Amino acid sequence: MSTAQTVQQLQAQWVTPENFQRFGQVIFADADGKAFDQEDAQLNLQNGIPRFYIMRLQNKGRNFHKITRHQQCTQCLGSLEGKDWFMAVCPPHNDLTEPALEEIAAFRIPGNCFIKLHEGTWHAGPYFDHEFVDFYNLELADTNVVDHFTHDFLKSHQLKFEMV
Repeated sequence: MSTAQTVQQLQAQWVTPENFQRFGQVIFADADGKAFDQEDAQLNLQNGIPRFYIMRLQNKGRNFHKITRHQQCTQCLGSLEGKDWFMAVCPPHNDLTEPALEEIAAFRIPGNCFIKLHEGTWHAGPYFDHEFVDFYNLELADTNVVDHFTHDFLKSHQLKFEMV
């Protein structure tokens, strides 16, 4: 017996500091020597040892059914080599055990910036159309062990998403 699955399309919009504000920050290049201000990534890495690394992802496409959040730290992601990519996000309502379906948004992120996710922001991605993309990632050393909460829409709602 098979259960019918629904694929919900999410219209991806180009990320801007304004349209991403509920989820985190978008950081673009600034002149060297500029003083620290609100346009710089406002980080929370105080709950552990920061980990800054490069991860290689392959053949990700634009479809997902799981979404994750980290409540103890911010997370920064950016692609190398100027490759654009996609991320689905939902605001960090930390009192909820699952993301609000009606608040999930998809963004297309150019390769000349990075995003910083607020603590607790639900996120699915990075996703992309390239064969592979190397991403730099700043989080805590044990984020994926002790601060990794995932919701599976396939199990809870028989639902998958496609970013278009």
